[in-house]
Amino acid sequence: MNQPPSVTPRRAWLVWGIALAIYVLAVFHRTSLAVAGLEATERFDLTASQLSSFTMLQLLVYAGMQIPVGLLIDRFGARSVLTVGVTLVSAAQAWFALASSYPEALTARVFVGMGDAMTFICVLRLVSSWFAPRRIPLIVQLTGSTGQIGAIAAAVPMTLALRELGWSGAYLVAAAIGPVLLLLLLLFVDDSPVQRHLTGQPMSRTVLLGSLRASWAQPGTRLGFWVHFATPFSAHVISLLWGFPFLVVSEGVSATTAGLLLSLIVVATVSSGPALGWLVGRHPWHRSTTALIAVAVTAATWTVVLAWPGNAPLWLLALLMVVCGSAGPVSMIGFDVARTSNPPERLASASGIINQGGFVAALIAVFAIGVVLDLMTPGDATPSGSEAFHAAMSVQYVLWALGALQIWRYRRKVRRLLPRAVVESGSTMIA
Repeated sequence: MNQPPSVTPRRAWLVWGIALAIYVLAVFHRTSLAVAGLEATERFDLTASQLSSFTMLQLLVYAGMQIPVGLLIDRFGARSVLTVGVTLVSAAQAWFALASSYPEALTARVFVGMGDAMTFICVLRLVSSWFAPRRIPLIVQLTGSTGQIGAIAAAVPMTLALRELGWSGAYLVAAAIGPVLLLLLLLFVDDSPVQRHLTGQPMSRTVLLGSLRASWAQPGTRLGFWVHFATPFSAHVISLLWGFPFLVVSEGVSATTAGLLLSLIVVATVSSGPALGWLVGRHPWHRSTTALIAVAVTAATWTVVLAWPGNAPLWLLALLMVVCGSAGPVSMIGFDVARTSNPPERLASASGIINQGGFVAALIAVFAIGVVLDLMTPGDATPSGSEAFHAAMSVQYVLWALGALQIWRYRRKVRRLLPRAVVESGSTMIA
């Protein structure tokens, strides 16, 4: 892989801006069902488990494609893979707009997940190719945080679009943005400052498996995976599917207020990312500690909300959104660990392994919440009652406990590899 320049050229910001816009669009498509869950229930006559299957299958596809996408980027370059990604996610969203049956809509969401899976790791590779090493941690944080603007657009604006344009109109308008960004990508984005298409050597099955095994053998890669597993999934659960029904049905807020609260979680994500990037850059030895603190604070805030007698007050629900949103950028620590634990030729595949973590956790949580709701409200197409939702949301504690235990386990292994003085000197940043 070509080394990034020591001084960031102006064109790097243009390349990053276009790639970031595509990632924002992918996040929008990923989360666009969050405020449309009740409409989808009526349109396709769904149970809670069937509704959760949209997000569950989409996340399953996303997580399952991370390693193949990483290998494709290593082989064909970020520009080519990103081109396929934006084309696929836009076409799939148009298909979802016109779907008239549950199986058809479910299939469309599968392809949304496939296109979505091809965006974020491509942006990370472009950042590594275009920016100086000292800037990369901050740009990665800005990418992860700013990308969540797509979730803001999928909250209140999407709610209004559904009301004014209807199901098909709202989703078709959203799908039409993709071709515009595709044109900008083809005109202005190159894989590196010196090469339009940066491709790797063809790899045999043996070499591919060896590369994956080498990436996973790195304790830093495993630490990154569990950091990404434990920190962002609660925000995904809220923003992708169950937040809107939880707020409206269980906590008794209006649809408009619920949309505003969902927007708040994204505002917290966007605003906390740069500060976290600065903090981690100044104190690299404490990256895993930061992740553990984020897990503890998120779990504690959920505990207060779920234990509150009656409906939680609005200020507490707003605090929950801020805490969950602020925990999301902590997952970016996992990618920084991958960058400092793996050679450049394995960076995309290691990032793919790590990027699976949060989405595997979200997949498990989304599915488990739907199952608990169905068990506690049998026969109800729309789950009702705070007791059922409170019990369902409690499944998150199992995932927090598992993730925190594994972070603690692997950070001890990583820290034994190098003396603390070496890590803090800036020559490497592993834990």
